[in-house]
Amino acid sequence: MDWGMKNRLSQLIKSDGHCFFLPIDHGYFLGPTRSLERPGETVKPLLPYCDALFLTRGVLRSCIDPTDSLPIILRVSGGTSIVGKDLSYEAITTSVREAIRLNVAAVGVSIFIGSEYEHETLLNLANLVNECEEYGIPVMGVTAVGKELEKRDARYLALCCRIVAELGAKVVKTYWCEDFEKVTNGCPVPVVIAGGPKCETELEVFEFVYDGMQRGAIGVNLGRNVWQNDHPVAMARALRTIIHENAIPKEANELFNSLKDDEK
Repeated sequence: MDWGMKNRLSQLIKSDGHCFFLPIDHGYFLGPTRSLERPGETVKPLLPYCDALFLTRGVLRSCIDPTDSLPIILRVSGGTSIVGKDLSYEAITTSVREAIRLNVAAVGVSIFIGSEYEHETLLNLANLVNECEEYGIPVMGVTAVGKELEKRDARYLALCCRIVAELGAKVVKTYWCEDFEKVTNGCPVPVVIAGGPKCETELEVFEFVYDGMQRGAIGVNLGRNVWQNDHPVAMARALRTIIHENAIPKEANELFNSLKDDEK
């Protein structure tokens, strides 16, 4: 791995080997989803507690201060929406040249294993890796399932993550599931946990994050379970203690409860 690739990865994965990515790319298919109507305002108080932002070029340019930003993972796939026929019908929407111009630390692309457009999305990933390797830019592969959330079991996600790694992604974003070690043990590159739909309680979030990291994940890529929380800063600070300070769920939940009143 050359210097540029190592340098970019070191911006994302901290010296303890862990990471906390904050995705705000949801608008590329959901539109102005709740709490993300004004992305810049949403993320500003969360920046001190996260390690990188995952977002599109449009939001990056229009909403994020270039003089006070975290490292950027640029969402470069899309072309579908929640009201369309099939969320898996994605293409590459942003060039590597554009990623270089924006000085990003990595790019991210979704793949949809088992969908009608599996082949196309895997080629999106492979072709993106081919080009990004020339410039030392890491690719994060996102194992998306669209609207079919019932697919999120260990056997399916292990298949997805291994394929993403085999095609050259440097990091894989996938969902937590029962027996999560079956996913991480079969994936030769780092795995980060996706958040999925918003959980009912904060403790539920802390428990699946803690469990996933105990079973081999290096960190998280959580959005809605952070910025849709009534107390997003307290949530981010509590999650950070699990990711970077080895806190257990009970400790994180106690910290969250002690901090949330400060956001009222």
